[in-house]
Amino acid sequence: MRIDLVTLVVAEYDPAITFFTEVLGFELVEDSPSLTNDGRPKRWVVVRPPGGGTGLLLARADGERQEAVVGDQTAGRVGFFLQVDDFDATYRRMVDAKVEFVRPPRTEPYGRVAVFRDIAGNRWDLLGPA
Repeated sequence: MRIDLVTLVVAEYDPAITFFTEVLGFELVEDSPSLTNDGRPKRWVVVRPPGGGTGLLLARADGERQEAVVGDQTAGRVGFFLQVDDFDATYRRMVDAKVEFVRPPRTEPYGRVAVFRDIAGNRWDLLGPA
């Protein structure tokens, strides 16, 4: 058993795809036309880290309730964790791409960590080896 996808509610598809693929280096696995439960057009957009693993279903907010959670899906907590092999290189690349870091890198017993916001405003931990 494994978790295959986690939904991330975003304001718009294309800027989110660009952020996850060009800034974070994820792979766009699927971008297919689809329909909402009541028949309106939408897209089924999935991005994954290179090599597989749990993917993100990028879901455009549909209605006021969903729009209200864009950027705050975990009530201001860090809710997503991106593990990388080369922390310093990834951190520099993300800073160069103008990713907003809300906490500078620090060393913890479990490794290096810095908190950043994704394109929607959700908080992530960038994690690397100690």
